[in-house]
Amino acid sequence: MTKKMSISTSKTSLVLFLCQIISALDVPLDLSQPPTITQQSPKDYIVDPRENIVIQCEAKGKPPPSFSWTRNGTHFDIDKDAQVTMKPNSGTLVINIMNGGKAEAYEGVYQCTARNERGAAISNNIVVRPSRSPLWTKEKLEPNHVREGDSLVLHCRPPVGLPPPIIFWMDNAFQRLPQSERVSQGLNGDLYFSNVQPEDTREDYICYARFNHTQTIQQKQPISVKVFSMDSLNDTIAANLSDTDIFGAKPVTERQPVLLTPTGSTSTKVELRGNVLLLECIAAGLPTPVIRWIKEGGELPANRTFFENFKKTLKIIDVSEADSGNYKCIARNALGSVHHVISVTVKAAPYWITAPRNLVLSPGEDGTLICRANGNPKPSISWLANGVPIAIAPEDPSRKVDGDTIIFSHVQERSSAVYQCNASNEYGYLLANAFVNVLAEPPRILTPANKLYQVIADSPALLDCAYFGSPKPEIEWFKGVKGSILRGNEYIFHDNGTLEIPVAQKNNAGTYTCVARNELGKIQNEVQLEIKDPTMIIKQPEYKVIQRYGQVSFECVIKHDSTLLPTVTWLKDNDELPDDERFLVGKDNLTIMNVTDKDDGTYTCIVNTTLDSVSASAVLTVVAAPPTPAIIYARPNPPFDLELTGQLERSIDLSWLPGDENNSPITSFVIEFEDALHEPGVWRYQTEVPGSQTTAQLKLSPYVNYSFRVIAVNRIGRSQPSEPSEQYLTKSASPDENPANVQGIGSEPDNLVITWEPLKGFQSNGPGLQYKVSWRQKDVDDEWTSVIVANVSKYIVSGTPTFVPYEVKVQALNDLGYAPEPSEVIGHSGEDLPMVAPGNVQVHVINSTLAKVHWDPVPLKSVRGHLQGYKVYYWKVQSLSRRSRRHVEKKILTFRGNKTFGMLPGLEPYSSYKLNVRVVNGKGEGPASPDKVFKTPEGVPSSPSFLKITNPTLDSLTLEWGSPTHPNGVLTSYTLKFQPINNTHELGPLVEIRIPANESSLILKNLNYSTRYKFYFNAQTSVGSGSQITEEAVTIMDEAMASRQVDIATQGWFIGLMCAVALLILILLIVCFIRRNKGGKYPVKEKEDAHADPEIQPMKEDDGTFGEYRSLESDAEDHKPLKKGSRTPSDRTVKKEDSDDSLVDYGEGVNGQFNEDGSFIGQYSGKKEKEPAEGNESSEAPSPVNAMNSFV
Repeated sequence: MTKKMSISTSKTSLVLFLCQIISALDVPLDLSQPPTITQQSPKDYIVDPRENIVIQCEAKGKPPPSFSWTRNGTHFDIDKDAQVTMKPNSGTLVINIMNGGKAEAYEGVYQCTARNERGAAISNNIVVRPSRSPLWTKEKLEPNHVREGDSLVLHCRPPVGLPPPIIFWMDNAFQRLPQSERVSQGLNGDLYFSNVQPEDTREDYICYARFNHTQTIQQKQPISVKVFSMDSLNDTIAANLSDTDIFGAKPVTERQPVLLTPTGSTSTKVELRGNVLLLECIAAGLPTPVIRWIKEGGELPANRTFFENFKKTLKIIDVSEADSGNYKCIARNALGSVHHVISVTVKAAPYWITAPRNLVLSPGEDGTLICRANGNPKPSISWLANGVPIAIAPEDPSRKVDGDTIIFSHVQERSSAVYQCNASNEYGYLLANAFVNVLAEPPRILTPANKLYQVIADSPALLDCAYFGSPKPEIEWFKGVKGSILRGNEYIFHDNGTLEIPVAQKNNAGTYTCVARNELGKIQNEVQLEIKDPTMIIKQPEYKVIQRYGQVSFECVIKHDSTLLPTVTWLKDNDELPDDERFLVGKDNLTIMNVTDKDDGTYTCIVNTTLDSVSASAVLTVVAAPPTPAIIYARPNPPFDLELTGQLERSIDLSWLPGDENNSPITSFVIEFEDALHEPGVWRYQTEVPGSQTTAQLKLSPYVNYSFRVIAVNRIGRSQPSEPSEQYLTKSASPDENPANVQGIGSEPDNLVITWEPLKGFQSNGPGLQYKVSWRQKDVDDEWTSVIVANVSKYIVSGTPTFVPYEVKVQALNDLGYAPEPSEVIGHSGEDLPMVAPGNVQVHVINSTLAKVHWDPVPLKSVRGHLQGYKVYYWKVQSLSRRSRRHVEKKILTFRGNKTFGMLPGLEPYSSYKLNVRVVNGKGEGPASPDKVFKTPEGVPSSPSFLKITNPTLDSLTLEWGSPTHPNGVLTSYTLKFQPINNTHELGPLVEIRIPANESSLILKNLNYSTRYKFYFNAQTSVGSGSQITEEAVTIMDEAMASRQVDIATQGWFIGLMCAVALLILILLIVCFIRRNKGGKYPVKEKEDAHADPEIQPMKEDDGTFGEYRSLESDAEDHKPLKKGSRTPSDRTVKKEDSDDSLVDYGEGVNGQFNEDGSFIGQYSGKKEKEPAEGNESSEAPSPVNAMNSFV
């Protein structure tokens, strides 16, 4: 496959041509001219406070300009500041910071002025600010204990720097924390967990802030996160609870999505034209929600929309006003969904439509400076002359200011000056310098004499004739020194003096003379043109299949112009050849020895000269050695011997011979064409014919220099293209078609902007492509107004009525005639602001938070544009309950279309409001209707601001409270309800008290001592009760009773009694221990061996072994505590048969405790488990007071 990699003469010529246009506007520096700013620092200039500050200001002019500066609007005298110097022959300031200066001292707004005798140019306002990278403020970070499955947000809150820092999260090992759909960083730097998992537990979540300007990184203190599962939580809590406590917890449950950011259901965002729009939605939920974005009423812009952060961030680059609208993010999981709507408004800082350009005039000539800018809102235009507002600048009789245009008439040399145009709105400004230079100069040619141009045959040739003169000279070209003037379709003459030969042939070589003349003189210059033969690869590398360890060779035989020196380069897979001695590069070939599998790939031969470049590629396939010879199937060889016959204006016959099909039949032939006149080096699809056909009749277009090539196709693939056929230039004709997408839309109230898509080069059908633009006011004008333009796709009709329909059409034409009659489209002139405010505005209050507003529609004629809807502005004037005014925050509701009513939600009860209504069109808002006052009725109040309980006594508590933050009306009373809470958290009877609205405290008496009470408190208006606030408090204990108990426990006789009891127990234990060691058996033990449990197996009537025990067991009425143990007989003696009982076997041994009756717990109970305590009895050991009571 051969492809021409043009150095492309066309691209080089285009760059040259653009450079010539720019240079044609420059005044030679040896001529007098006002200053021109050539270099300046950016408007927002953030500097490194550790380095010297360099504020650039460079300018050119004749004589060389002098420089001065202002700082914060006043003259900046650099001679009085030893730290500030100005570079020689320059306006650039250098502020020495590294030798003791402080950057903060030089923060401010700077502006440079470059001045000479012909005028003064000024720079932008350069705002100089030192960068800042402050440290993190110290804060105490509490560990985050989170239940598995819950959401979590780790706040970064970086220090405010200049410029803002870049935020990222890492661990102690400086490794970035992994992020996913579940865990991700928000635009504000916070780390969001949609749901936490056990693996999220760690103690080193660290937020870093990188300040790029100063190359510093600040670190926040590590944040600890502990995730606990419900199983581990239950185990932990159960280990710390008694047997009587019960704890229940739900397992991790799935939850539907909830938005973590942004909050609420709607929000707004304003972005500037050309910026990047970033919208974010992060949701919590389990399973992890998936985010989807849509634009309501439209599509997301193709090629400019990107999704980042696992689709949680919507990114639209290079936004425009068309990107305004409502964007909805939807978070969804298996349990449901939630959405949020972000209303985006795209505003625009000023941008140029037509920036003023330097104007060179001769004395007595006329000219204009035009300054047109757009923005949202529409920018205001102001003019300055030599840096001074034009209203107070010295008068110039040749100058007249008309809005965005300055008109000059009969200028004189004193009219030379530099004019500044300032276009500004609330989002920024544009400042442009353009000079008016009045000169009388004979022509001069700036292109060097006898310059040599070398061009490849059949490519465009561009011969330069850069010139200057005042008045502007006329340019003529001649072939040879005394030849005739050049004219005709064979040449194109550009305004900057360049001569273009679209298809240069050998006979175009020679000497060309350029002549420039004006009323002050004439000058000429000669250039030389040489036409070179194109470089061709006459034997291209071919597709090869080679066995492993074999040898392969690719050929690349070239033909080139004898005066050009070619260089041949080989590439493998578009990269350099491997550094391997197996690759041998010869003069006309590439040989690979001992082929391996890694040599498989595409090999390309590239031939370069100083004027052109061609290449050809071939694929090498490495296979294993087959056990037996096999048929090799390959792509077909390229067709050859292409021939053109039957040439007509709109068709031609092409024939060819097919190449070898390589064991796979050719299925089709693809024919491509090149237009050397308009798109040299670009091959486009023409048609495709069956593989059995070797001729084709091709349809042609006028004014195209055709070449054809043929590609063969089989089931293996496509062949290399054939050699190009000879060229065939079709004759010119009038255009066949007209421009598409014609529109008429006004940009100002008094204009109509007509736009269209221009025809492509080969659609022009001939030289001199132009457009006839026609318009007439619909239903008013009978005749069309027309104008013929070229090289543009827009025309502005001025002086139109505001917003009226126009019929518009655009017709193509060239030097040979017009295209067919075009179709008409309907457009409108520009809109203006509406004239009339809506009338008869009425408000119907529905309830305390909702009202309905009605209005009469405005007449459509007064809208003066496309009716977009109505806007209702409403605001709260004051609260009727407090009679205090506050900052007025206006709210706006927009109702689309021709609606005449709307609802106002979210009003505050018992308040006074005002509203007005305005009509909106594409230009903006009309006047406001008179303010309408309305009032909302009372509502229920909010909860009291606080409830505080103080001064607890035995039987009283003092309650204090604050009035509701939002009373929403006139308070009528307060309601207090309270009830006691016992030790099992059961609630007692509820008591209700009504309290006058003017009270703020109350003393509750006759309460129970040492009792917890729960209080419920709310406020009332005439509408009803508001939400309540709750609180709990406890009365204090009876001090006398407490002192009595303490006194008994500290008496000496009580202490002696307890010591005697302890001694008795010790003696009893020793006797039992001795008995056990002697092997004695107790009757009780024998009886219990026969009966496992005396409570389950009752004793027989004739069994007297446990007669005393049985009589106590049967007396359930008098001896209920026996369920926990047994009593000794009433005479406190132990019978012999009873004393033989083993305390170790039947009680709790030495670990037994006294019950309230003095017996051992568990005595005679065998191995039964301990029963739960009854009533309020404690499972702990009894107090000394209780023990005393049990023995009395």
